Amino acid sequence: MDKKKIGVGVGVMLMKNGKILLGQRHVDALKASSELQGAGQWTMPGGKLEFGETLEACAKRETFEETGISLHSVEAICINDDIAGEAHYVTIGLMSSDFDGEPQALEPDVITRWEWFSPDDLPSPMYRPSSKVLKNYIDKKFYIPQK
Repeated sequence: MDKKKIGVGVGVMLMKNGKILLGQRHVDALKASSELQGAGQWTMPGGKLEFGETLEACAKRETFEETGISLHSVEAICINDDIAGEAHYVTIGLMSSDFDGEPQALEPDVITRWEWFSPDDLPSPMYRPSSKVLKNYIDKKFYIPQK
C-alpha cells in the first residue's frame, strides 16, 4: 500500500498595523501533528482543505477555529509545493487585513500562543509552509519553484 499523501492546504497571513500574526506550534510533535512536521515552530493560521470547500471558506474556518478571528475577505497571494517525507501539499497562501477579533489560542494542544510580528523581526524557527508564503509575499512572487 502506498503511504504517500497528497493534499491541499492554506496558510493565512493576517496583517494588522504592519504586523503579521504567527502562532507557536506545540513542542510535542504528537500534539502539533502535521505530515509536514513543525513541532515548536512558528506558523500562520491555516490547515487542510476539505472536500467541496472553497479556498476562502477553508481560510475563514481554519482561522476562526484556531484564533477566534473572523475573516471578512481574503486574497490569494501565492502557491507553493511543500514536500516532507511521504507528504506533498500544495499550499495556497492567502492574505487578509479585513477581519474582526483578537487572537486566542483556541487549540492550545496544537498552537500554544499567537503573537504579532514585524516582517523585519520574525521569530525562529518558522514552519516551512508559512516561511515560504512569507518569502513569496516579500519577494512579490506568486510561485517559487521547489529546490
